[in-house]
Amino acid sequence: MSKPAELDLGLVVATHGRHCVVENPEGTRLICHTRGKKSDVVVGDRVRWQASGDSGVIEHLEPRRNVLTRQDEWKTKSFAANIDQLLVLVAAEPVFSESQLARALIAAEDAAIPALILLNKADLASIATARARLAPYAAMGVEVIELALKASPIEARARLEPLLADKASLAIGPSGAGKSTLINLLAPHAKAQVGEISSALNSGRHTTTATHWYWLTPQRRSALIDSPGFQEFGMRHIDAQQLASLMPDLRTHTAGCRFYNCTHLHEPGCEVRAALQRGQIDDSRYRIYVEILGELAPR
Repeated sequence: MSKPAELDLGLVVATHGRHCVVENPEGTRLICHTRGKKSDVVVGDRVRWQASGDSGVIEHLEPRRNVLTRQDEWKTKSFAANIDQLLVLVAAEPVFSESQLARALIAAEDAAIPALILLNKADLASIATARARLAPYAAMGVEVIELALKASPIEARARLEPLLADKASLAIGPSGAGKSTLINLLAPHAKAQVGEISSALNSGRHTTTATHWYWLTPQRRSALIDSPGFQEFGMRHIDAQQLASLMPDLRTHTAGCRFYNCTHLHEPGCEVRAALQRGQIDDSRYRIYVEILGELAPR
């Protein structure tokens, strides 16, 4: 068998079960499959593959810089690998789940992936309420970018393009936030690519719910990764003792706790709860911490 370094290098741009679409350095795409019944390959992976008839076989997965993951009681789901930044899209309407937002940011922090919040529908009157709910995130250093993707697409594009330049950006967000509008604005060829991939994989409508990698420029230096929506964002892969350190507003105060293994729930001398009482930590953020910690506590 050939050594990995002797095989062709490719980028995974779409996945569907054991099959995926791999792009070679010249930009040509082909269908590949993994050996065995289970595939751990995700969009954004660099792989080594070799030809097998009209398709290819993935023989080796190159080391990842990072991978964004969510995990519930039953399974682990990886969004994408080798990401430069995460774009969490929310909107003034419908009302977004702050718990889901916080979980996405915690997962990004755990994977050392920088994150931005895109607040869409800034043209609506309800933007003031959404802006207020995001104030704790802006205060702890997360950049919040207000956009009106449908009402002001030219302005939105001008604002986003410099932020996405020369990066692979993963976009996630709830239904109704405007993720499809974002993708179509920045990658107008996206629908055509999805159709081509669906046809090649012979997977029909199921591929439209898969993760896809779209190049934003002919030079293939900037990319947007579109991930399907989700109802829950499990955190079972997070160490309970590390949770507070993954929330910047809590992390600022943990060093002041009397006990090194403080859970920030009931211990005397807890600086996190003291900061909460002083108004230095937002009530909603602390509630989310308690909620997630309860899921991570040993059973």
